[in-house]
Amino acid sequence: MDTSKLSNPIVRSAFEAWQKGDSPLWLSHFTKDAQLLDDGRPRDFQKFSTRAIGTERFTSVDIVKDSGRSVYGKFHSDTWGNFKTYFKFHIDANNKIYKLEIGQADY
Repeated sequence: MDTSKLSNPIVRSAFEAWQKGDSPLWLSHFTKDAQLLDDGRPRDFQKFSTRAIGTERFTSVDIVKDSGRSVYGKFHSDTWGNFKTYFKFHIDANNKIYKLEIGQADY
């Protein structure tokens, strides 16, 4: 997959780890108390990361916004099928992701 649209290096590295199913590398980009919001509802970030990584992935990157911190694209989940989604990464002063917002996208 072409990740050249991902202009934020932290987001790009985390995104590529997600795509590869590399859980340790993915988690290394986040704070220990990272928050996850799924369509605005809080979820357990650690459970999401360990259950979804390797079985869910982007199949295209269609839109990148917010200085490269918001990624919209087509997504495949072995459980839920295919749909459009977004991942919005919130990065702290130490270049760690402290919050990830995910959800279905309509664009």
